[in-house]
Order: sequence, then structure tokens, then C-alpha cells
Amino acid sequence: MKTVTEIARRFNVSADTIRHYTKLGLLSPERDANNGYRRYGVQQERRLRFLLSAKRLGFNLKDIREILDMATSGDTPCPLVRKLIDQRLEGIREDMRDAQNLMVRMESASSGWRDLPDRTPSGESICHLIETWDSVNSAGDHAISSADEKDAIEQE
Repeated sequence: MKTVTEIARRFNVSADTIRHYTKLGLLSPERDANNGYRRYGVQQERRLRFLLSAKRLGFNLKDIREILDMATSGDTPCPLVRKLIDQRLEGIREDMRDAQNLMVRMESASSGWRDLPDRTPSGESICHLIETWDSVNSAGDHAISSADEKDAIEQE
């Protein structure tokens, strides 16, 4: 049986991480009758190893709780795991497409601005580089990516 500090050191995570997972009910240590310290046994080590592996695969704590609950109740979580990872993959693919499109726009702007002079802002203009690029390259189309939409929602 290991203390919070010992199990944290063994798995190269902070003691606060272990305490957080315990508080959320993802880990269930026993209490030492002599001093009240939490003690983590082999079963909890296995559970923590699983939890950390799932985190490295991109599962969030809500997903991990659902997976653990299914397994604890005797149901196979594998179909759920496949579904969740496929959803995450599609989201990552979309994010990568958005990032690729942004990179192309940024490279276009950077190369187009290379030889343009700097200008002092006026009542008509804030930064002519951005304003000129926008009017030349978007032709009035101000469609935004899903990443831009997410940013706008987070800013509200």
C-alpha cells in the first residue's frame, strides 16, 4: 500500500493530481486506521495506470469516469471507447484543416506584406496591412472557421 506521495512519485504525477482523482471518485484508496492517511493498493495502481493511459489518448475525465463505471458494473466499455476516439479523431481532423487553412492565409499575408511600407494609423485606417489583405483576399467573404466560432463563443 502506498501513500499519496509514493503513488504520485511512482507514476510521475503530482500528489495534487492523485488527490484530485481521489476527490472525483476516480481512485478509491483505503484509510490507514493508525493515522488516517490514504493508502493506495495494487487495484488502485492499475486504475491509475488506466486513467493516465486514457488521458494520453485524449479522453477527458468525464469520459474516463463513464468508462470506469461501465467496467465496474460488468459492461464492456469498448464500444464506447471506439465511439469516443472516433469522435475525437474527427474533431482533430477538423482542427487540423482549420489550422492548415489559417497557415495558408498567414503565409499569403506575410509574403504579400514583405515589401510594403509601415504607415501611421489615421482616422480611416488602423493597420493598412490587414485592411488591404482582407479586401484583396476575401473579396467581401467573411466566412469564419469553426475554430474562429469557438474562439468567439469563449470570448463572450
